[in-house]
Amino acid sequence: MDNQTVIQTIDLTRYFGTFRAVDHVSLSIPKGCICGLLGRNGAGKTTIIKMLLGLLPPTTGSSAVLGCDSTAITPAIRQRVGYVTEGHHLYRYMSIDQLRNFQKPFFPDQWDNDLFNEMIEYFDLPRKKKVKNFSNGQRAQVSLALAIAPNPELLIMDDPTLGLDAAIRRQFLEGMIHLIQSRGKTILFSSHILSDVERVSDRIIVIDKGAVRADCTLDQFQNSIRKTAIKFPAKPPSVDTLQGLLHQRADSNQLEIVTVGASENQIEAWAKQNNASVVKFIPMNLEDTFIEYTQPKSGKKLFQWEKI
Repeated sequence: MDNQTVIQTIDLTRYFGTFRAVDHVSLSIPKGCICGLLGRNGAGKTTIIKMLLGLLPPTTGSSAVLGCDSTAITPAIRQRVGYVTEGHHLYRYMSIDQLRNFQKPFFPDQWDNDLFNEMIEYFDLPRKKKVKNFSNGQRAQVSLALAIAPNPELLIMDDPTLGLDAAIRRQFLEGMIHLIQSRGKTILFSSHILSDVERVSDRIIVIDKGAVRADCTLDQFQNSIRKTAIKFPAKPPSVDTLQGLLHQRADSNQLEIVTVGASENQIEAWAKQNNASVVKFIPMNLEDTFIEYTQPKSGKKLFQWEKI
């Protein structure tokens, strides 16, 4: 693990009984990267994060943060890692100032009081108010301020905006962007809200059933997956010969396909060979792309009206 690699895993695997929650995950996240960890519920994201932080041992394989094996993280390394958990668990009987006074002694040589105050003022939080009287959004903002005040080199966040309304989520993310731009941190965060990931990430890792399905830049992921609507004079032909086919939906003389790795030229050439009359590429945001990429191929109908 070189000095430019902040997080590394090699065949990281975790079983719970006979259930394989994480399946031979190998990753290498470089310094200065803002990486979104994506996956459906139960995909294994939180389990990976807990193993990275040494909170859960792997069944097999290994992981390291800042050059230190995750199963033997030293206090010195822990001081260089910030962690924001899902749910933002704070001592509810404390105020913001009391939380600061409680946490600050754990980081005697690196606590940045100016940075902490800057984040509290940025979020316009009441310093004397007890945490038990805060909203979910305010607790999330306090959690972020407490995590970054020790000036960590690496910030790991597990679904930090879950349950927050749109306005507070945006303010939280803008606070995170402000931190990134001013301090140049490495950030790994998971989220179910794909628009949040799209807003701040330069790289994504897609986890599906515990395994890595994609590990690339945001642009590479979105540019490699295409949805295309193709019209034919009659019944659509078979698409078995089309490269990278993920899904197909046929309706009368129209075919909608989702492909990975096929260029627009390749799709147009295939359509032309099969006498298509219209070829239309349908734009997708990250959420659309992620859903299409991870959607099961069974084609099951969830509702009776879908059979119409």
